[in-house]
Amino acid sequence: MNGYSKLLLRVSALFALGGAFLGSHMAGSGGLEFKSVHAHILVVGWLSLFAWAVFYKIFTPANKLLAKFHVWTAIIGAVGLTGGMWLYYVRPFGIDGPFPLIGFIVGGSILMISFLLFAILTFMKTEEDQ
Repeated sequence: MNGYSKLLLRVSALFALGGAFLGSHMAGSGGLEFKSVHAHILVVGWLSLFAWAVFYKIFTPANKLLAKFHVWTAIIGAVGLTGGMWLYYVRPFGIDGPFPLIGFIVGGSILMISFLLFAILTFMKTEEDQ
């Protein structure tokens, strides 16, 4: 499970870097058009993934398949949600139509699955319990 911890930690570090960069851009420009995206990058991408990295460093879930699904839905969902939010709220490159909203909804739904899987994992036995 240390592999999951390291993967989640590295991805959370990338989100932290992106969130810090976006925050400094907003401060420098005086614009708040990225505020929702910035907040979700830091809370979902950095904080949640970091917390899950710590969980996998401390505990080793007995159900390896469920843990694998949790980790990958966490990463895909965090990238999908924040990327979809960016497309939806900022509308870069003139992207219009249903695509930004679909990306936003699909990413958020995958992330919700990840939170559900994590909740299930916390109530299941770990290798330390056996």
